[in-house]
Amino acid sequence: MLLFSVDRSPMKRISILFVCMGNICRSPLAEGIFGHLVAEAGLTGGFMIDSAGTGGWHEGEPPDRRSIATAKSHSIDISGQRARRIRPRDFRDFDLILAMDRDNLAALEKSAPHGANIHLFGDAALGTGEDITDPYYGGPDGFELVYTRLLTGCCRLLETLGVERASCSGNTSSVR
Repeated sequence: MLLFSVDRSPMKRISILFVCMGNICRSPLAEGIFGHLVAEAGLTGGFMIDSAGTGGWHEGEPPDRRSIATAKSHSIDISGQRARRIRPRDFRDFDLILAMDRDNLAALEKSAPHGANIHLFGDAALGTGEDITDPYYGGPDGFELVYTRLLTGCCRLLETLGVERASCSGNTSSVR
């Protein structure tokens, strides 16, 4: 069952914004994973992918070193990303905004104009309704778990958007 819709006309780029609290752990990983999968599928020109945070504590900073290390261990480089806070124009500029957890979803819904296409990542990408837990206060295992859930969701999201990928099985070795 499709929980969201985006304009998939041939000439339209699909724009997706991944959102967590500070834009240094989960959403940069999601942006990196989805961008990697899109590039692997040869569809870079068909997508605009970005990430943001509901808070601005880390604006201008690179992702958390543990997110960078986790992505790097799967051959994805997110070190060039910089944290930013969600902007009012994001609600207009992005076809789909995916919040990593219910707290961020609620924060987005409070500031979004009517009709913004905002969903919980766990609903739209995973179909489970789960929150992607913030690994910030834990160790490397938490970041790897987040990576695995994001990979599974990003693969399913790409398939939902009409991209067939044989290597998108949720297996973490598929992007190493």
